[in-house]
Amino acid sequence: MDAVQHVFKGTFIHSTTSCDCEIIENHILGTDHAGKILFFEDAQKQSILAQKWGFDESSIQELGKNEFFMPGMIDTHIHAPQYAFIGTGMERPLLEWLAHTTFPTEDTYSDVEIARNIYDSVVRRTLKNGTTTACYFATIHTDASIVLADITSRYGQRAFIGKVCMDRNDAYEKYCETTEDSIKETERFVEILKGKNYDRVKPIITPRFAISCSEGLLTELGECAYKYDLHIQSHISESPAEIKEVSKLFHGYKNYTDVYNRNKLLTNKTVMAHGCYLTSEELKIFRERGASISHCPNSNISLCSGHLDVRNALSHRVKIGLGTDVAGGYSISLLDAIRKAIETSKIIFMERSKNGRDNNEIGNEKKPNGINGDAQIGSMETENNFKVLSYKEAFRLATLGGSEALSIDHITGNFKVGKEFDALLINPEAQDSPFDNFSHTSREDLLQRFLYLGDDRNIKAVYVAGRCVVPFPKNT
Repeated sequence: MDAVQHVFKGTFIHSTTSCDCEIIENHILGTDHAGKILFFEDAQKQSILAQKWGFDESSIQELGKNEFFMPGMIDTHIHAPQYAFIGTGMERPLLEWLAHTTFPTEDTYSDVEIARNIYDSVVRRTLKNGTTTACYFATIHTDASIVLADITSRYGQRAFIGKVCMDRNDAYEKYCETTEDSIKETERFVEILKGKNYDRVKPIITPRFAISCSEGLLTELGECAYKYDLHIQSHISESPAEIKEVSKLFHGYKNYTDVYNRNKLLTNKTVMAHGCYLTSEELKIFRERGASISHCPNSNISLCSGHLDVRNALSHRVKIGLGTDVAGGYSISLLDAIRKAIETSKIIFMERSKNGRDNNEIGNEKKPNGINGDAQIGSMETENNFKVLSYKEAFRLATLGGSEALSIDHITGNFKVGKEFDALLINPEAQDSPFDNFSHTSREDLLQRFLYLGDDRNIKAVYVAGRCVVPFPKNT
């Protein structure tokens, strides 16, 4: 029998395959020394569980009256080196922003000490803000990328680390590799990380995006991912200018998705950022391959790239998680991604409602973009059944949805017995909390207020695989 490490008693809120947001009060949860959830039962069974699992009831950690546990949040797309200039340079569109701000900064990470300083900061900041799992882009520099892996492992964050691959860069020629070096260094990176035997840090194959990669490099990276059975991450259909450039560079391919698909880079371990302009045909390929989309609404708005219609992608049964896309997105917090995802959905709703009204007014029976009528007055649903994302659905995208997008939902994402305990202890009444609570506030409203108004001050503790990683231990 596994020895019990932690036993918690109180309110737990999570998502399941059948429920976007389940609030479970007066429950008791226990973890073993490997960080896995041993039991999750009604607290009325406390004495029976203590006898069965051999723990002392006096050791139970009881939550405060309004405190609750929620699953750790999962950032499915973040550029660790870009944390150095987060919140700056937002006045340019995507391709200009890359050439002017991003590539020159990332080029400096050939200096491992520069990398170490920034990477230590970004890991601490993401953990403090409740990101228990992060899917990181690093840079083209192998040694600096290994430093990022070491830091995430030391702090206890669950992470995928990608040494960026790019053998074409017309925008900033200094920051580039040869095809041969990119593959050789990727394999060196993978072998070193595998040799370190990290518990929860894994390498991920990372072609930056199609524009920065030759067809030969994409082919080799697809083979490398297959050889080592690795996850894959990249960007797709982020902006119209990007899509146009891909079509110029890759003749003979049907669309952007086809470029990745035919080079074996779309698998059930692939996560592609953005996807704002994916067609129904492309979404069908995503579903067939089991590939997922990282929805990065802050970045999509900040760089004027576009909007992802999450509802449409979900209707195609494509897996979706949320990403901060630092520094295209100016916030390190997935709470911001939750809010921006809801706001993006509302923008799409308003655009469709307006289109419906305009067409009704001019008597045109043919509605653009499949819009079939006006919005229902007082309802956030159009006549063609487009519904705004609810906060509960966005909560799911940030937790269980993210684990599904990264194909780790058998490991984490909710409080199902057998999964690892990745969790945030939320205190709505924290000192200097950014919002107030009142005696009549329901559990559901406490969650909603935290999602809309809360920040790291309300995150009392962060657990990854049962280990309390925030507050930070003194030795880190």
